[in-house]
Amino acid sequence: MVLKRAMASTEVFYRLLHQFGALGEDAPRNPQWALEDPGRWGPWVAPCPVRADELENRKVQRRRKARTDARTRERLPVLPVLVRSVDQRRRDAAAVLEAARQAGPDEVFTAAGQQLVRAVVRHGTAGRIWAEVPHTGKRRDLGLEDERAFWTWAVIEVLRATGIRIEELLELSHHSLVQYRLPTTGELVPLLQIVPSETDTERLLLVSPELADVLSAIICRVQDTIGAVPLVRSYDRGECAWQKPAPLLFQRRICGEDRAFTDETVRTLLDQALLDTGLTDVTGAPLRYTPHDFRRLFITDAILNGLPPHIAQVIAGHQDINVTLGYKAVYPEEAIQTHMAFLARRRSLRPSEEYRVPTDDEWQEFLGHFERRKVSIGVCGRAFGTPCIHEHACVRCPMLWPDPAQRDRLVEIRDNLVARIVEAEREGWLGEVEGLQVSLAGAEEKLVQLDRRPASRSVVDLGVLTITSPGSVSPPQFRSQESD
Repeated sequence: MVLKRAMASTEVFYRLLHQFGALGEDAPRNPQWALEDPGRWGPWVAPCPVRADELENRKVQRRRKARTDARTRERLPVLPVLVRSVDQRRRDAAAVLEAARQAGPDEVFTAAGQQLVRAVVRHGTAGRIWAEVPHTGKRRDLGLEDERAFWTWAVIEVLRATGIRIEELLELSHHSLVQYRLPTTGELVPLLQIVPSETDTERLLLVSPELADVLSAIICRVQDTIGAVPLVRSYDRGECAWQKPAPLLFQRRICGEDRAFTDETVRTLLDQALLDTGLTDVTGAPLRYTPHDFRRLFITDAILNGLPPHIAQVIAGHQDINVTLGYKAVYPEEAIQTHMAFLARRRSLRPSEEYRVPTDDEWQEFLGHFERRKVSIGVCGRAFGTPCIHEHACVRCPMLWPDPAQRDRLVEIRDNLVARIVEAEREGWLGEVEGLQVSLAGAEEKLVQLDRRPASRSVVDLGVLTITSPGSVSPPQFRSQESD
């Protein structure tokens, strides 16, 4: 825009010179002609009235970057508060709705610390559950409250766990869930397929267990009576066109019709959730999150926790790593420059053979590392090519991720260590007591780690696409089931 204004200003300037006779009749109207034929047109060239500093927008970019960094620094520390608030609100709304369903008309019920009265259904609101506050008589649509609380929780969890754009969020469908089976172990790896949007590039994201729980809850929410996700049409604002019907995840039923979420709906849910938390900014005004704030928070948090910037670039779907580095905040520029210089020096010192395409044997050795991580009481999380620092004493290692199914084995190991310590102290084997106590502390820490996890989880068949071979995809099965 600045360049267009400069060109227009230059053209107007030359037209005025021609109009008032400052230039000859044959003088060029475009200063480029003076560069092509300076001998003829050079004497008629006038300086451009637009200065070079007026074409630069580096100051504007620096100020915008400072504002976005300050915005990220302000919102990243309070993100856990928002997450806990929306999760608790979702649980309370579901508990109140379930209690109201069990209560009869005009019956008083209590749930989530609230005492309400089941109201009689109004005319024209069949199928909806109403309740009244005893002292004020205010009526509440419990079904609507539960729906808003659930979708607010779902939007925030998906945005903060993936860092995707809002248009990519609204285009997530049941077909976006795919899974890849390792050819050697048969282990299934869940993936989330992000359709092309801003950069017109498709990408796959690894689905964490927490994100899988959220996606399974969304699918169970939108499934119809036969277990299928309804097909709905969405409007693409960028293309200004209606999309083909698809089993979108973010949809809801309004007036008997399944409709896709819009960006205005998402922003409204976020604003209402922040009002409920009571969070404020530095000026005392209510704190506001936009969907794109979660993208900046995701990239910043990932880089601050050790994720290399070039990996964050792939996850975020940026074509230029400088764009990714522009999204992050609270990360010193000196560290980035030093890291890049270190990589350049290391690559110059290492032999060029290391930067080649790996052979089949090397690739199989790399895959075999992940197959050998499985141990009797869990999974080892040490990186490829690193030795075991505890000489395979897994119960002591903090890199061991214990398996909840092996809790009895861990209890047995702990009891055995206690008995061995008693025996060593009785027999006077003091040199062995210290090592046994270290192992005992590790076993107890693993048991505490297991206790921190949820006691029970429902297992839901997502019916995701299965990648059996390149170019071959099996159709999803639209059904769900829960384990005991």
